[in-house]
Amino acid sequence: MFENLTDKFERAFKVLKGQGQITEINVAETLKEVRRALLDADVNFNTAKQFTNTVKEKALGRDVLTAVSPGQLMIKICHEELVELMGGNESEINLKGAPAVILMSGLQGSGKTTFTGKLGSYLKSKKGKNVLLVACDVYRPAAIDQLHVLGEQLGIEVFSDREEKSPVNIATKALNHARSKGFNVVIVDTAGRLAVDEAMMDEIAQVKAAIQPSETLFVVDSMTGQDAVNTAKAFNDRINFDGVVLTKLDGDTRGGAALSIKSIVNKPIKFVGTGEKMDALDVFYPSRMADRILGMGDVVSLVERAQEQFNEEEARRLQKKIMKDQFDFNDFLGQLEQIKKMGNVKDLMGMIPGMSKAMKEVDVPDDAFKGVEAIIRSMTPKERSMPAILNPSRKARIASGSGTTIQDVNKLIKQFEDMRKMMKMMSNPRNMANMMGQMKNMR
Repeated sequence: MFENLTDKFERAFKVLKGQGQITEINVAETLKEVRRALLDADVNFNTAKQFTNTVKEKALGRDVLTAVSPGQLMIKICHEELVELMGGNESEINLKGAPAVILMSGLQGSGKTTFTGKLGSYLKSKKGKNVLLVACDVYRPAAIDQLHVLGEQLGIEVFSDREEKSPVNIATKALNHARSKGFNVVIVDTAGRLAVDEAMMDEIAQVKAAIQPSETLFVVDSMTGQDAVNTAKAFNDRINFDGVVLTKLDGDTRGGAALSIKSIVNKPIKFVGTGEKMDALDVFYPSRMADRILGMGDVVSLVERAQEQFNEEEARRLQKKIMKDQFDFNDFLGQLEQIKKMGNVKDLMGMIPGMSKAMKEVDVPDDAFKGVEAIIRSMTPKERSMPAILNPSRKARIASGSGTTIQDVNKLIKQFEDMRKMMKMMSNPRNMANMMGQMKNMR
């Protein structure tokens, strides 16, 4: 996401590369490129203009330290203003009430029903809440079916009434059901339309008045750019929502919605959807998003995702096996499974500073580990735990069983052995100290 915007920002900052000081001339040239980058990303014109005016004012009014180049200073100022543009700090979801009621709103096709399931999963697994999902889309039976399927997958109860045609009545019944059954969070999925219309606005306004939600969220497809912002304004004028959810941020989004929406409706972005899987949901952190837009990566989010998948006990077990040179293909396969749970591989690589640009032209499919997994799963339990016994006949059988070649099997085994040696060396403090000493002598 945002690759084009990142590239354009980098080109804009090159104007200041090698410059000894910030002047009105080189700042104007740089900000001309920045404004063009924002407009190309489908950012609202007034927002882009205000952004560059603020950056110019701060850049010309700030002294450049000897240790900081003009280019670095401009990046710092742009980072600060991008963070401010997108809301400053992350915004918590309001879960007050017994039960807390969350009302979902948005256009048809924005990913509202899918996000309802994701939010339910997030509140259940991360916040320990007892969640009830409510199907209030009486115009699209498939939406009711979809929510029931998601609820079954996630182990979350779904309330629906296919005979009732009034969304207000369904929502009211669901609230009574939640109170009687001890649910502490109720998420109400409402109907969307292909365009903003009066009937739609009347209906959702009536639902909101009837259930008095603690939180009303507007779900918007981030790939629609400036149209998303205009739609958000129309909804906000009518139902005064509390926060925005950007879906499909893993797609070919230019970034206009993320950068414009806060300044236009003055409501924070609270969540972003980054894929189809039910755990592909992130709290929106403006500072981290600014890091990614400016090509700085997002190490904090990467570490958080890793911490969610890896526990300390498992890490200690693996460390002992590595030090004893007992790390085997079973352990390797387990690590691959954990990495896959963290999300799309290309997205994860983009969180590493400097890797976003390097990965731009690289196509990393979601099933990037498919061949490796097939080879390991074609091994017997003994072969996985004792890689040393893999002779030519065993390798031929594994290649045949995994639909690969003997060369593929040999390549994986070599990579595995090289990785195992490196892991063992790095696990020994003495080896690490020697390596650091050698690097120091090479200066």
